[in-house]
This record gives sequence, structure tokens and C-alpha cells, in this order.
Amino acid sequence: MPTRTAAARRAEARAAYDAFLKECPTSQLLARISDKWVGLIVSALHEADDATLRYSELGRRIPGVSQKMLTQTLRSLERDGLVSRAVTPTVPLRVDYRLTPLGADLACLLSSVKLWAETHFDEVADHRADYDARAEATPPAA
Repeated sequence: MPTRTAAARRAEARAAYDAFLKECPTSQLLARISDKWVGLIVSALHEADDATLRYSELGRRIPGVSQKMLTQTLRSLERDGLVSRAVTPTVPLRVDYRLTPLGADLACLLSSVKLWAETHFDEVADHRADYDARAEATPPAA
């Protein structure tokens, strides 16, 4: 078996995780974390006062998310190790969610994207309006 250099091993590792390839696990992970509900849930947990939110609090904090989507997304985040779930056996049952260290690391990035969107939305909306106006003024190609 031929010996490989450290540079060759790094090159192989980079090729093994090429996010531009559909079947690459990193591509699948990028698809998961780019889901709008993932971003909103992770950001809500990151911004929570005590870093923990109950299921119902998450649902109220994220208008528009259905119970089904909230449940599915929380399960996938828990499966990926980004969120932990703590059940307190009370009546009714209490379920708290918090970011894991891995999830907190991702939250820093997603919070930056959320802040960018909040800061630049008016500018993007202006560009959209300009584009749409130009598109309406240009006759369709035959």
C-alpha cells in the first residue's frame, strides 16, 4: 500500500466532502440548515432569555409555522445534534428545547444572516421593484 502525503490526504478529504455534489453529505446538511424553519427556530433559541424555550413558546415566537412543521423541524435538529430536548414529567408534560454547543455555533452564523436580511430588506425590495418595472417595460422576445 503506497504511502500518501498529508497534502494528498487533505485533498482526498476535500473531494470526499464537496458540497456542490448532490449526493455529498455536506450538500444534504446545507439543504437542511438553509430551510427557513431551521433558521427561525435556531435563531429563536439563540435569542431566548434563558437559552431555553418550550414547544408552545417556539410556536408563538415563529408565526406561520404549523405544529407539524415545528415538530418535524425540531426532531430533525435534535437528530442532527443541534438541539436538545428535555422532558419534565408534569401534568401537562413540559418539553424544553435548547441549542447544543454545535447548534449554538450554527446560531451565530444564522443570526448574522437574519440580521443581514432585516438590515437590507428595503434595499432588496427596491431592487425587486426596479427589476419588475424593467421586465414589464420590455416586450417579451418572440
